[in-house]
Amino acid sequence: MYSVLIVDDEPEIRLGLKLKVDWERLGLNVAGEAGNGAEAMEWLSQHPADVIITDMNMPVMNGVSFLEACYEQYPALRLIVITGYEDFQYAKAAIRNQARNYLLKPVTQDELTETLGKIVQELDGLRNERDQQAMMQWRLSQYYKEMKEHFLVHLVKEEVERESVLRERAKWFQLDAWESRQVRFVTSGLIERHTTQQERSPDKLRLPFEMLCREAAENSKGLFHVFRDANYAGLMHFVTATEEGELESFIQNLRHAVTEHLGYEPAIGTGQTVTGLRQWKDGYLSALLAWNLKGNDGSNVIQHGAMEAVLSEETTKVLQRYVTRGDLVAFEQAVYKELSASFAASQARFVKLIFQLYLMLDTMAFTAGIALESSEQLWLRPEQVWGFDTTAKAQQFLNKLAVKIMAGPEKDSLDADHSMIQAAEQFIQDNYMYDLNLTMLAERFNYNSSYFSEMFKAKAGKTFIQYITDVRMAKAVQLLEETMLSLWDIAELTGFSNASYFSSKFKRMYGVSPSDYRVRLKSPEKFDNQQPKK
Repeated sequence: MYSVLIVDDEPEIRLGLKLKVDWERLGLNVAGEAGNGAEAMEWLSQHPADVIITDMNMPVMNGVSFLEACYEQYPALRLIVITGYEDFQYAKAAIRNQARNYLLKPVTQDELTETLGKIVQELDGLRNERDQQAMMQWRLSQYYKEMKEHFLVHLVKEEVERESVLRERAKWFQLDAWESRQVRFVTSGLIERHTTQQERSPDKLRLPFEMLCREAAENSKGLFHVFRDANYAGLMHFVTATEEGELESFIQNLRHAVTEHLGYEPAIGTGQTVTGLRQWKDGYLSALLAWNLKGNDGSNVIQHGAMEAVLSEETTKVLQRYVTRGDLVAFEQAVYKELSASFAASQARFVKLIFQLYLMLDTMAFTAGIALESSEQLWLRPEQVWGFDTTAKAQQFLNKLAVKIMAGPEKDSLDADHSMIQAAEQFIQDNYMYDLNLTMLAERFNYNSSYFSEMFKAKAGKTFIQYITDVRMAKAVQLLEETMLSLWDIAELTGFSNASYFSSKFKRMYGVSPSDYRVRLKSPEKFDNQQPKK
């Protein structure tokens, strides 16, 4: 809706104008009235407006002076002059101050509606242009790149939300067209070797390796999207819909750049082809498995053949529940059954199952804030898996990880609770843009909802709702300050249900609307947004 201010010294004229037009149908709203130019300028100093309909012959401040003041102070306003005098000076003043139309009283309903309709079309065009410019600016920002990468990680790691939300977020990050494409994931990392003593280990080269991978993706002109999974700090991942030849060329160029600059030849695994955003998790897992299986044959690029996951998603969830509930016996029995079946089938299937079970447990440990020893991290030294040549050895390794996760952080109970709340806070800060609730978070960290709620408030100093609202609002303020995105866009990106709810919460916290906050940013009297009203 665009706001309209009607200025005329005769109340009956103002009423007549209001009754002549179906304002809502045109997308307009009569936001205010004024009896003369002075009253109108006072109103404009306190309220936003898009269109002004004004008389010319008024007391105190006449139409000529009012038009000049509007043109000087509010050049973006659309002005319509309606007067009973066909006076050359009035017409000249209207033209000089860029009034869109000069109408003579009595103005007809059709005439006024047509004039307003043209102005609405003009305003719509300008708004669309601004939105496109804001979107371009947004997509060039570092914040956009970070959020896009977070969305990629969320797609391949977390439970995917309902279809409508998934499609909307994919559209935000220009990934909606990828829904119907066949894509492949590529995992790349530097191998820890023990054959020679080297001053520069892969661990010390993580940052330059990451920069080279990001540069390679940037140079691909959108053909490859890159992301990093915090669970595997030394690995970088790509997703692409390119043909086999282009994929091979990208891999060769990446290998050459890393070898030339870092002196290490990276190991690279490519996953199976998948179609549909909901299948990206399987594609990502297959690339991880491919990368983990690279070490035994000495090759540095593992192709995607037969990289399909061995463990079904349903079985994975069952095992996760056993670990979450602390049911070690049930976990051991279920894992033994899976290991035995895979061992009897083939060595390759057995090894893939071990890696998949490890990846599941490693993710659970990371979420719970439990640090694994170097010897317990297969992604650091994937060659370890080839030493698990019996079901018993693999079971022992996996049981040890499960027991460690079930036991929780090695601290007293109070410290353990504090550590868990810190992990919950970090999860909120990483996922504030998604639909979060207390029950889901409590289940994720294996707590009763009521106890978790009380503990969260005691440790964090505020309720769960207050905490997540503060996190979302801080991100919203950042977007208001750094971008020109619309309030609808900002609300959606920060996890608020709609723009109206966001605006009301914002005004309650900061004492001013989001739109007015942006206006104040341009003035020297910028207020402190770190001290919201309570």
